[in-house]
Amino acid sequence: MSQSKKLGYLVPQFPGQTHIFFWREIEHLEKLGVDVHIFSTKPPPQGLICHEWSHDAIDRTTYLASRSIAKLITALRRLPLREIASEISRDGKNVLRDFLISVPAAQRLIAECKRHGITHVHAHSCGRAALIAATANRISGLNYSLTLHGPLQDYGLGQCFKWRKASFATIITQGLLAEMRRQMAADMPEIIHVQAMGVDTAVMRRDTPYKAPAVSEPLYVFCCARLNVVKGHQDLINAVAIMRDQGVDVHLEIAGEDDDGGSGFRKVLEREINKLNLGDHVILLGAIDAEDVRRRLCKSHLFVLASWAEPLGVAYMEAMSCGTPTIGTAAGGVRELIENDVDGILVPPRDPEAIAGAMLRLARDPASLQRLSAAGRKTVEERFSSEQGAKLLMKEIWKS
Repeated sequence: MSQSKKLGYLVPQFPGQTHIFFWREIEHLEKLGVDVHIFSTKPPPQGLICHEWSHDAIDRTTYLASRSIAKLITALRRLPLREIASEISRDGKNVLRDFLISVPAAQRLIAECKRHGITHVHAHSCGRAALIAATANRISGLNYSLTLHGPLQDYGLGQCFKWRKASFATIITQGLLAEMRRQMAADMPEIIHVQAMGVDTAVMRRDTPYKAPAVSEPLYVFCCARLNVVKGHQDLINAVAIMRDQGVDVHLEIAGEDDDGGSGFRKVLEREINKLNLGDHVILLGAIDAEDVRRRLCKSHLFVLASWAEPLGVAYMEAMSCGTPTIGTAAGGVRELIENDVDGILVPPRDPEAIAGAMLRLARDPASLQRLSAAGRKTVEERFSSEQGAKLLMKEIWKS
């Protein structure tokens, strides 16, 4: 193609600790010839800026958050007031507050897109970012599309407004697509793709073959996820205590930070670790760089993430891509990624005994560990490469 296609790429609070998959997709889009302009609502808290590429990303990102009353007043006459009134009638008066916050940011998005010749924005969230993109569409006609990364109820009010005029959307699992059709059938765009965010399998790989521990060796376990109650870290910590009570020498590292930069749920986990006398056996690493994640995955015997609910789970994909045998929970979309005892192990959520049992069985079965290492890698290579999502976005924005 003779002319580069320009894309506005809108992610909330970019670059956060879990945003490596967005950065991978941006890199793949650029390799495919797309001129990507990154937009975000506002920068993340300082404690969550952890990747070696984070500062490059910040330098490239235009932050849209604005409290400009002048921009709000200017836009009012161009807003579809009847459509907004319908959203207020459906979702309550709080949706009006969300609109008023989003309008100045939408005005800035319009101005930046006009300045750079951008005609399409992809919002990688159905929260505030989607509302900004949809509002910009109503004011100026700017084309936009959406990705749904989790249950719709997690993304706030005004969903009909957000989805109604999107030119296309991607949804990360079949389960979420079915939920959307039950809730939003009349307002979904005509073009919907099921496409997970993936991993760069050329980067997330081990340098040496996986080696299962001997039965007499310590078991090294790694987990990577933000510190939040729904990630089930407390269940995993209790599973470690159960195993140690049974005489198993197990060591756990947890990478990730809470959304308050270390002053929130981390404190709860620290108290739990101290209560169980696990200070020498469970380490909270905080937010770490993606290469450090890869390195720790490759030196660990097991990856375990005990989420109570997980839309799909890029952390699982990263572990499997690195050939690290993986234990997850049969919650949410994880079952669309992991097939129990084929390329990973699934246990019930909120069940430390089940987690401990699964870890213990694998620790005593080196052959199963070797089998899961190879099968997990194969699954991610075939179905969850980040390049697949980039190619799909490029194909659709070229059509829009």
